[in-house]
Amino acid sequence: MIYLTNSKLTSGLLAAAWGLLLLTFSCTPELHSPKTTTIADGWANNSVNVVVFRKNSLVTHHNTQYAAWYDQDRSVVLAKREVGSEKWEIRRTDFKGNANDAHNSISIMVDGDGFLHLSWDHHNNRLKYARSTSPGSLELTDKLPMTGINDLNVSYPEFYRLQNGNLLFFYRDGGSGRGNMVLNAYDTQQKEWRQLHQNLIDGEGQRNAYWQAYIDERGTIHVSWVWRESPNVASNHDLGYARSTDGGRTWEKSNGEKYSLPITAATAEYAWKIPQNSELINQTSMGADSKGNPFIATYWREQGETVPQYHIVYQDGNEWKELELDFRTTPFSLSGAGTKRIPIARPQIMVKTKGAKTAALMIFRDEERGSKASVAIIDDVKSGKWELKDLTEKSLGSWEPTYDTELWKNKGILNLFVQKVEQVDGEGRANMPPQAVEVVAWKPKF
Repeated sequence: MIYLTNSKLTSGLLAAAWGLLLLTFSCTPELHSPKTTTIADGWANNSVNVVVFRKNSLVTHHNTQYAAWYDQDRSVVLAKREVGSEKWEIRRTDFKGNANDAHNSISIMVDGDGFLHLSWDHHNNRLKYARSTSPGSLELTDKLPMTGINDLNVSYPEFYRLQNGNLLFFYRDGGSGRGNMVLNAYDTQQKEWRQLHQNLIDGEGQRNAYWQAYIDERGTIHVSWVWRESPNVASNHDLGYARSTDGGRTWEKSNGEKYSLPITAATAEYAWKIPQNSELINQTSMGADSKGNPFIATYWREQGETVPQYHIVYQDGNEWKELELDFRTTPFSLSGAGTKRIPIARPQIMVKTKGAKTAALMIFRDEERGSKASVAIIDDVKSGKWELKDLTEKSLGSWEPTYDTELWKNKGILNLFVQKVEQVDGEGRANMPPQAVEVVAWKPKF
């Protein structure tokens, strides 16, 4: 394993600090060796199986873990196993998707009754949705409707499970630069969907919100987003925030002030102001500490600098703060439409509270580190210090991290969905044979 320490800390101080942390059982994770399990081969000619906005690629209910991906024939494949087992039950479904477009990812979630829900193959087209015929089954229904409202131009479907076992379903209605954010809710008792908001975050026909969401241990729903003014990724700007404490019905700012819905560019709370043409990426990830304070992981280039860096923007209960992880040295620029080939991945963040400290893990990929699955380990966010560790030994090409959110929440075990893929810039198609779909398991100790 290779480590890189924050350059702001001298090697002597680091050694002393690390020894003290080990002796006092601090919240720094104990770095166990990651374990990799192979499921099967899958489509690898672009990044559709490993885009960061898959919610989820892996999901656990009780002690059963589910996975989904496209195979070489672009069929939707499902699999399940007992958590930790190397034996997977695999089912190739009758559903297919346009895997040539990396937007058209597969999202899955299991509701509180054990039914698997699936949505796939979306980029400004009619909703595709199905669920399992019985709890724990990989057998799916035919395509089903949800609400029949605002579902003809769907992109970025994402499922989230509430504490009571009901589900939320986020998606964009409309195109890049002119879309609105829709929120549906599923009741496990009635087995029915209803639309909570036709237009939660309103682009007003001029822009759209690219969001990320998280449900914390208190049941609060956190949403943050960047605005995009046009299909050009360079027009991304600013980092907005909203939360809901009643299952998504009403929304408020971080200070408790109620939003008048829909949220617009003029009424939004801004966690951080970031101008256009800053290499600000869209659709990253969120987490929250035990007090419900939100944490947002993303990357952008500071004004006057040439190198985009990863950033963590967070609320400390009083104000928004920002931590720049300035370990990168290579410049790059974001511009144009379609799925980009970018030398770094959009990050995933996981947050844990230990006493007065808030620790965080940020999962990423960077060509500077050989395009492996890597993690920034932050013992105390307020300290501004971190360590870097690689969780895989080989290059993963254009991989972006997704993980089993429910397994992490319930057991503190990180299961990453991993596959080596190649993304050609602007929705191009690479010539790569099928690659192994794998799960990398790692249990840090906070």
